[in-house]
Amino acid sequence: MVNRRPVTDDDGEVRELTAEDFKHFVPFSALPHDEQEKLRSLKRHRGQQKAPTKELISIRLSQDVVSKLRASGRGWQARVDEHLREWLNGPKRKRA
Repeated sequence: MVNRRPVTDDDGEVRELTAEDFKHFVPFSALPHDEQEKLRSLKRHRGQQKAPTKELISIRLSQDVVSKLRASGRGWQARVDEHLREWLNGPKRKRA
């Protein structure tokens, strides 16, 4: 039996896999039935949502606006939601 390098380090970080590593992989369907069931039981299921859900909508925005929003990093959609809420709840604006 060949002594192979561990796939993870002491911190649980996975190293870059090599072609040699892939040669030793086994498809899930080839595992014994009891091991398949054990692995399936480890799958976590998301519970009930505690906060009200948000509504999925479509909106057309200018490409430059979307580019700048996305460039602001992760969570940009939530920030847009916050800014719209602030704008809607802010001082009443006069309509033309």
